[in-house]
Amino acid sequence: MMHQRKNSGFTLIELMIVVAIIAIIASVAIPKLMAARLSANESAAISTLRSLSSAQAQVQSSGSIDTDADGSGEYGFFAELAGAQPVRVSAAGAPAAGVVGTDELNPAVMSSAFGNVNATSQVTRSGYLYQIYLPAATVGAAIAGIAEDAGGGSLLGPFPDSDNGEVLWCCYAWPVAASQTGNRVFFINQEGDLLQTANRGAAAYTGTAGGPAFDAVYSGALDMASPLGINGIAATDGNAWVAVQ
Repeated sequence: MMHQRKNSGFTLIELMIVVAIIAIIASVAIPKLMAARLSANESAAISTLRSLSSAQAQVQSSGSIDTDADGSGEYGFFAELAGAQPVRVSAAGAPAAGVVGTDELNPAVMSSAFGNVNATSQVTRSGYLYQIYLPAATVGAAIAGIAEDAGGGSLLGPFPDSDNGEVLWCCYAWPVAASQTGNRVFFINQEGDLLQTANRGAAAYTGTAGGPAFDAVYSGALDMASPLGINGIAATDGNAWVAVQ
């Protein structure tokens, strides 16, 4: 008498076929998911920089920061814009640290999340690092950039220059891990010039210790008042920077 074989699950061959099919599907799907995540992070970085530009314009036009008390507002750092640290104030017409608990911007012009500034003066959002530079005093014909304090704001000095701070600022955004959380690097300044560079190769900007110098996109070394390195003008970092479309 013949007995019907009971179904006891997958045979080894059947299991190997299933595993192979899953591997093929994963090999197609995972790169697409990673590409989608990178694209989403880059889009978020562009949106963040545009929001920062609006926030800076609002603070400057309102005169919320006016360290020489001349009636002309100045631009701010992330922690100042987010209300996490006091804004700089005027002490006898010179820049000074604001008082904690008294001189915070209220209402803030950026989300409180941007008040979380790390030890290297950067903010992390959606796979990207952001760093604002404000101008120092003019030395010779050049204007250096000053990053905000570790932990945010400007309480320790050196403080940004009062006059130059009325007309200059810039910010860079680069991946936390190049090719994993994002590819491109972005830049924006007081004119709303939004630029990008492809950021590929061994010299790619990446991580907290590998971000652009303040003068990276400018044509003049150590001078954030020099022309931008675009449209046939060489940038200090040697990369090709172009406008974000």
